[in-house]
Amino acid sequence: MDPLTSALKVSASGLQAESTRLRIVSENIANARSSGDVPGADPYRRKTVSFAAEVDRASGASLVEIDRIGTDDSNFNVEFDPGNPAADEKGMVKMPNVNILIEMADMREANRAYEANLQTIKQSRDLISQTIDLLRASQ
Repeated sequence: MDPLTSALKVSASGLQAESTRLRIVSENIANARSSGDVPGADPYRRKTVSFAAEVDRASGASLVEIDRIGTDDSNFNVEFDPGNPAADEKGMVKMPNVNILIEMADMREANRAYEANLQTIKQSRDLISQTIDLLRASQ
């Protein structure tokens, strides 16, 4: 397969993977303060994304795939909030194990990787167009 077409496939798989990663990070941020509904209930648990390399048989290129979407098994944060419906008899509430700073760093990294893949697609498309123009000019 043509190397430029392979580059397009690899970058497209990267776009899809980073798009999923951005969705998961957004979900984590949106639920960063979501406690349980009743005392003692577990709150939202942070989700994680794992990537894997898959070889495309047609092109021989290594594509990026989502290996799995898992959960972070770290401990929940506990806060004193006696007015919360999920507060126990001591007024303590289990809060999600989401750290906004980590999520923002993950979001920034995923956004940059997405932009890099998008730039690669643009460059490949431009090179393909230039090749077609050269072939037309030589006829």
